[in-house]
Amino acid sequence: MLKKAALASLLPLFFQAAAAAPSPIALATAEHARTAYHGKVIDTLEKMVAFNTVVQEGVPCERNAQHIAFKAYLREEAARLGFDFDDAGCVVVIGLGKGSERVGIVTHGDVQPVDPSKWKRSPFTLDRTSEPGLLLGRGTEDDKGPIATALYAMKAISDRKVPVTKRIELYVYMAEESDWGPLETYLKTHTPPQVNITLDAEYPAVTAEKGWGLVTVTMPAEMARAPAGPALASFTGGFFNSQIPEDARAVIDGATPALEQRIRARAAGQKGMRYAFARSGGQLTVTAKGVSAHSSKPEDGVNAIAMLADALAVQPWRGTTAGAMVTFVNDLVGTGLYGEKFGNVAYRDDFMGPMTVAPVMLKADGGSLQLNLNLRRPRGKTGAELEREFHAAFDGWKAAHAPKATLKAQIGEPWVREDAPQVPVLLDIFAHYTGARDARPVSIGGGTNSRLFPNAVSFGPGMPGAVYTGHSEHEFISEKQLLLNLQMYTAVLVELAK
Repeated sequence: MLKKAALASLLPLFFQAAAAAPSPIALATAEHARTAYHGKVIDTLEKMVAFNTVVQEGVPCERNAQHIAFKAYLREEAARLGFDFDDAGCVVVIGLGKGSERVGIVTHGDVQPVDPSKWKRSPFTLDRTSEPGLLLGRGTEDDKGPIATALYAMKAISDRKVPVTKRIELYVYMAEESDWGPLETYLKTHTPPQVNITLDAEYPAVTAEKGWGLVTVTMPAEMARAPAGPALASFTGGFFNSQIPEDARAVIDGATPALEQRIRARAAGQKGMRYAFARSGGQLTVTAKGVSAHSSKPEDGVNAIAMLADALAVQPWRGTTAGAMVTFVNDLVGTGLYGEKFGNVAYRDDFMGPMTVAPVMLKADGGSLQLNLNLRRPRGKTGAELEREFHAAFDGWKAAHAPKATLKAQIGEPWVREDAPQVPVLLDIFAHYTGARDARPVSIGGGTNSRLFPNAVSFGPGMPGAVYTGHSEHEFISEKQLLLNLQMYTAVLVELAK
């Protein structure tokens, strides 16, 4: 791997060499895709969204009934559009053309969990009307929209009889959101294409991804005891580990009206939060509502767990497991995004940006309380070094507050691809269709299957600077963006396969 300074010095030269307009045949084929298949791509997305392809715990992807039905639909679509089809259980490959050289399109058909009560219509019904111009539904951005556009990009190439010399293969993996093991197993016996683009991130081209990590802090049940005065009886929140939580809840026994007023006043100073307060006798329940987002982009959300802990920081909370957890969150996590309060863990890379640290799930486990912190870390520290720093800060805190508390860390590795040959083509096409100047590769906090395929980098579907909705309770893609993606994917495939 190149040293960071050396890589930075090479980037301007690399991208100056990429200044070339897309070929006329690529542009004409992309225009055909847009005009011929504007409605078809939305109709296909609508049918795909209807399959609830959330992974079922304990059910392998090849035996999941919804996954089987989704793959059957893909088989029918492939046949209708004139493509070949191979079902390897957790991986589907849809192919166009022949040739020893191949271009791969990497996507996934599974989707994140969803809370239907938070949607205007069913999240598994494509909602075209609630918000004009937007297509709402689980999977519209992550990752069924990209599958639909890839299919019609391939169809446009077939229609126009573009003289490609390379076979195009669309990969649809059915467990990307939960378990990469089946895909890793598949790739041990299957030779993937020589060049690949992953449609599961951002534009203009993603050549680096932060390492995923999870730090789990557990407050033991045996520390609970009844303190004098108000006591924090419960503190919970979050939905799943890849989502910035928009829900959190605390229950306070013996809460006085004066204490409630102090909490209300502190909460009122927070931006983007809504609170509800309910009394039952001497018990006060505080319900916090933030904004969900993908956990790789905590800046796009408002973290209800962190903000509720902050709202409760109007007095010390002692004597209960929930009280100890609130103290921990306020002392070592806070409402920041980058681990600044957690000892010496915070750091950043010039290209990949800062590590992010976000509380994502807080749940009772028997009498104990478990908090998961989602990490997205750049290069610059080893995993062992970072783990030592987390333990050092935590050990100092627990000695003073909760001697039997524990911390466990899973620290994933960041990923950088510095030499993918298709990057200049991706940047050219993105610049042509968006008017962007000086388009350059970017790094993201999320992790995609690009890591598992040779010469793979991500190309959309999200625009730079836009809020990524894929793991939120308001997932959508705009019609405008879907059609822009269709054009750009078509042009890219023509250029890479010709």
